[in-house]
Amino acid sequence: MRFLLLLLSLLSLNAFAQTSEPPPPLAARAWLLMDQTTGQILAASNPEMKVEPASLTKIMTSYVVYGALRDGKLKLDQIVPVSEKAWKAPGSRMFIAPDQQVTVDALLSGMVVQSGNDASIALAEAVAGSEEAFANLMNAEAKRLGLTNTHFVNATGLPDSAHMTTVVDLAKLTTALIRDFPEEYKRYAVKEFTWNKIKQPNRNRLLWLDPAIDGVKTGHTDSAGYCLVASRFDGVRRLTTVVVGTASDNARVQETLALLHYGARAFDAVKLYDKGQALTQLKVFKGQQNTVGAGFAQDFVLSLPKGVASNPERIKVEVVSRQPLLAPVKQGDVVATLKLTVDGQSWGEHPLIALADVPLAGFLGRAWDGLKLYFQK
Repeated sequence: MRFLLLLLSLLSLNAFAQTSEPPPPLAARAWLLMDQTTGQILAASNPEMKVEPASLTKIMTSYVVYGALRDGKLKLDQIVPVSEKAWKAPGSRMFIAPDQQVTVDALLSGMVVQSGNDASIALAEAVAGSEEAFANLMNAEAKRLGLTNTHFVNATGLPDSAHMTTVVDLAKLTTALIRDFPEEYKRYAVKEFTWNKIKQPNRNRLLWLDPAIDGVKTGHTDSAGYCLVASRFDGVRRLTTVVVGTASDNARVQETLALLHYGARAFDAVKLYDKGQALTQLKVFKGQQNTVGAGFAQDFVLSLPKGVASNPERIKVEVVSRQPLLAPVKQGDVVATLKLTVDGQSWGEHPLIALADVPLAGFLGRAWDGLKLYFQK
């Protein structure tokens, strides 16, 4: 137990997980399995390959719209005019028309549940005035979120040679959506929506096959193939998959299920720490207190290969703290890093935060610690 209490730090998995069971062979252009709780990439194929996102684009479209709602730039009950461009949008549609009164709320369901290109364009125009201006907002958010290989030119995912992403970036985007808009994300689990007396089911058939799957989005064009981002939360751990470039709707469903089942079968969800648990005490200079507890803001649950948790000698950790750690320290500041290896393989770096504030000490306290720091050089 004491060994496990040392386990903390900054997560940034550089190598994919190695287990005694290899991932299943998937008939897809690129795919990825992520433990979304920690950001661990458990398995992947062609993770950095540039691919067409098709309607997976609408994950970002909804992210930007939810941001506009949060910032008060839109309201759910706001009536949105339907332009001719939105009305005549090709591909999947919600079937809105220029003479209809349609709200932001209805358009969001039309986009998320029915994958309506017309709804996507109407929302883009409501937020930014034009779909082109909205694409600029999408790219700004992509940059902010660290989606380094993603570029959008429209809100729908209709084919364009410059409209590209990767499965890694799509997984990061999905993580941001669920993290930043947890209540709004619930719309992705809605199984059907009716507009204009036309009932359409959610194209994500996994919602009917596994009650723990609560999203996310399908996509398809002739050039992109059949694509699917799925997320499954079992109450402890959230696994997210991205599968792109399969040959059929059935193939994307079956390949995604195979990947989710592999994740559950090959990796244990191991709770290492409680939220707020002080895992170590770090020395603080020039503060009203000499130390600060460091730990995690949330329960820390890590995906480990089957059997590792019962054989702790297979796990090695190195805790690296910021030195010197100077006051003031604010609760939530990252103050240390845990470098974790399993069977000699890097298993990520995890951020350790300060669990309390440490205000500046008075003049004498700061001066005394300043002297100690000087002679430590």
